[in-house]
This record gives sequence, structure tokens and C-alpha cells, in this order.
Amino acid sequence: MRVVLAEDLFLLRDGLVRLLQAYDFEIAAAVETGPELARALAELEPDVAVVDVRLPPTHTDEGLQCALQARRRKPGLPVLVLSQHVEQLYARELLADGSGGVGYLLKDRVFDADQFVDAVRRVAAGGTAMDPQVIQQLLTRRAADDQPLARLTPRETEVLELMAQGRSNVAIAERLVVTERAIAKHTANIFAKLGLEVSDDDNRRVLAVLAYLDHGR
Repeated sequence: MRVVLAEDLFLLRDGLVRLLQAYDFEIAAAVETGPELARALAELEPDVAVVDVRLPPTHTDEGLQCALQARRRKPGLPVLVLSQHVEQLYARELLADGSGGVGYLLKDRVFDADQFVDAVRRVAAGGTAMDPQVIQQLLTRRAADDQPLARLTPRETEVLELMAQGRSNVAIAERLVVTERAIAKHTANIFAKLGLEVSDDDNRRVLAVLAYLDHGR
């Protein structure tokens, strides 16, 4: 599996390269600036891109913007964002794109190699890998001015956050220590209140919810 990696800090970039290689990933490119990332994504067509949000030369949102541009050129390009920050606007645009795997992890909340490698593989396979804090920030911002989301009960909001992380009903039930039937009921209520069509495809459910959260931003 070929990876393009974008991280401006040398030690972290080198560490990620060594970690991914240890798990049999091929590093197509490991770059440190926005322009380098743009070229690598355009020329190398990797299986997955792992990108920091803030890259030189401006250290604002080059990484995320490069990822969005690459997905416009190649719809479905799997992108895993690995950052210290949640960039609300561009994150919502990336996550609301219904084609291809997406993920958003916070650097200080990746606690072991298996967690990170599993996220890379899941995104590369077309799935999602979301940090709960990222989802919470998106939900909180949207809830402030959106009546349908505000109508969710606290339990439904909790289930929605877990859905947005890419968890199945079975996994959510195990996490909340309730029956799968109870989660199915909560899920049905969530989609009814949000006006979203229920789907058995977990990834589509996540992307549908995120698309809703992005609507009207």
C-alpha cells in the first residue's frame, strides 16, 4: 500500500515513515511543505495520503487544502488528516465529501501504533477514522444554530458521535453497554429527526451525517 505523508516536523515525519514501513506500507513520498504535497499527490497517485493541516510556507491550512484539491482531481482519494488542530471549515468540506475514505485524528490522542496503523488501513479501504473530539467540535458548532440537531436527546447525540467515528450498531451497543436493538431504535430516531435516509452501510451512514452537518455552513 503506497502512502504519501506530509509533516513539517522532521522527527515526527521520520518516525511516521519508520512506523509505516514496519507495518509493510510503501512510502511513496514524505514531504514537509504544501507545494511538495500538491506535487506528490498529483504525480504519485498514492493509495492513501496522511497529511498535517498546517504546513510551510504559511503554516495555516495548506495540508488540508492540498488534500481537498487532490480529491477534486481524483474523487475518492483516501485522506487521513493527522493534526493538532481542528480546522472547522475545511474539515467539514473534506468529511462531507461522500466519495472515498476519510479520517481526522489529533496527534496528542494517538496512543499506540496499532491505533494509528488501523486508522490508515481503514481509510485506505474506503472507511472512516474519526477522533471523538473532532466529531464533538463539529456537532457542538452545528447544534448551536440547527434546530433538528438540537432536538436529539443526550443519548441520541452520544450515539450520533459514535456513528460518526465509523462504529457499527454492534460496536456502539458494546461501548454503551446496551442492546443492539436499543441502538437500532436510537439510530432510527436520529435519522428521522435529521431527515436522513437510513442505510445499512456504516460508512455511508457516517458520511451522510457529516454531509448534513456541513449543509448550510
